[in-house]
Amino acid sequence: MAVNKGFARRDRINEQIRRELAELLRGELRDPRVGMVSLTEVQLSPDYAHAKVFFSTLTGSENLPAVQAALDHAAGFLRGELGKRIRIHTTPQLHFVFDDSLERGAQLTRLIGQAVAISDADQQANAAATAADDSDTSVKPL
Repeated sequence: MAVNKGFARRDRINEQIRRELAELLRGELRDPRVGMVSLTEVQLSPDYAHAKVFFSTLTGSENLPAVQAALDHAAGFLRGELGKRIRIHTTPQLHFVFDDSLERGAQLTRLIGQAVAISDADQQANAAATAADDSDTSVKPL
């Protein structure tokens, strides 16, 4: 069976760009607005001219505008440094996009936990009511 090598190559380049950018953000970028940023995914366009870089931040969404502005401001510097580190025919323009999947996942986990707690409380209340009903229907001597 034939393997689509173009797809596999793009995946490898996406991962390499993500790793290199993460290293650049950690070691080279001196902007304090960036803070703790995690790069979650990179998606290259078919012509490798543009890359969507998905990021999440540990500071939450309250500082998101400042973090987004800092990353957009540093995009040219990061692209230049990326061009020195990886060898592809076109160094892509970087477009940073906030990835809220981690926050949504945490929110869903909280909601599931609340639903389980409510369900457990309902089951305990039903068990207590059933036990009380059973004791009321016991046979009483005449």
